[in-house]
Amino acid sequence: MADTVLERQPETESEAALTVVDCDIHPGFTTKDEILGYLPQKYRDYARDFGVRPPNSITGALAYPRMGLGMRQDAFPPGGGAAASDLDFMREQHLDPLNIEIGILQSLSAGPSLMDLDFSAAYCAAMNDWQIDKWCSKEDRLRGTMVLPQEDTPAAVRELEERAGDKRFCQVGFVPRGMEPSGRRRYWPIFEAAEAHGMPVAMHTAPFGWRENTGGGNASFYIEEHYAVSNAIQSSLISLIFEGVFERFPNLKLVLVEGGFAWLVPLMWRMDREWERMRDEVPHVKQKPSEYVRRQVWLTTQPVEEPPRVADMKHLIRWLGADKLMFSSDYPHWDFDDPTRAFKIGLKPEEKQAILRDNARAVYGF
Repeated sequence: MADTVLERQPETESEAALTVVDCDIHPGFTTKDEILGYLPQKYRDYARDFGVRPPNSITGALAYPRMGLGMRQDAFPPGGGAAASDLDFMREQHLDPLNIEIGILQSLSAGPSLMDLDFSAAYCAAMNDWQIDKWCSKEDRLRGTMVLPQEDTPAAVRELEERAGDKRFCQVGFVPRGMEPSGRRRYWPIFEAAEAHGMPVAMHTAPFGWRENTGGGNASFYIEEHYAVSNAIQSSLISLIFEGVFERFPNLKLVLVEGGFAWLVPLMWRMDREWERMRDEVPHVKQKPSEYVRRQVWLTTQPVEEPPRVADMKHLIRWLGADKLMFSSDYPHWDFDDPTRAFKIGLKPEEKQAILRDNARAVYGF
């Protein structure tokens, strides 16, 4: 039993005082139509008359039923609304008791993937206004992730340029399941603008996108869909490397959110091997793929792939490098991770501190 279960170790005084940077908090809507109040009137009318239509024809939910809407059942505010839709309740349940120094909002929005590109741009701008108005302007610990209409590259760059000076946004969001592979040149102006403004690009798995999570189409069960979120993240990373994005933009920072991380080390091994064999096909990729990852890529910790012997995770983390991981709780989702219980696996104190706080401080410049 000792090999399969690690009981929580008592916190030391230094651990109890350690603040946390949480890189994945999902704010919710108090009412279903809350976002419409941030749209220009013509797009409120559009939403009423024609609907909000992402390519998968589903808004606000996966195509699969999820337990309790995919949320912790204690995260629904007493006054009503979706989970994590009330700032005071978020403070009481999450920010204060877990000593969150900075919390990064990841707003799961259909905006980047809407069929009508003009409506997509308006919807993304509304999501950004909503993050500032409802959350970041009222709580100094919260930072927003900029939502962009990425399939309309000029509109996405305009939105990024207009908001880049607002320090309440700490990164640029990019949906990995885009209309084309993430590394295609149609998206390069977005990466160029993000690099110029020193803003990391965050790729978060989500129920929205132009492609299914799996290479074979929609899966039969939610368990397959939930597992396959790492597939989209891996495909995006491979595309960015071999299309030459990291070579072209050497100061671009990429953060892979909620896609796991245990897969990255063997993926680097395989990419390096294939690059050694077929590098003549991609002469623009001048370094080993693993070197771009080491230089420009970070991952958040949730969901954690736990080996049968949980203590073995420390070896995995050291292969990858503790400096590559940033803590994320995924609050308020059902598979939420508590920072006071995470990584009780025999890491060195400085490694744990780096994962829970210091890596994110360095990446984002907090």
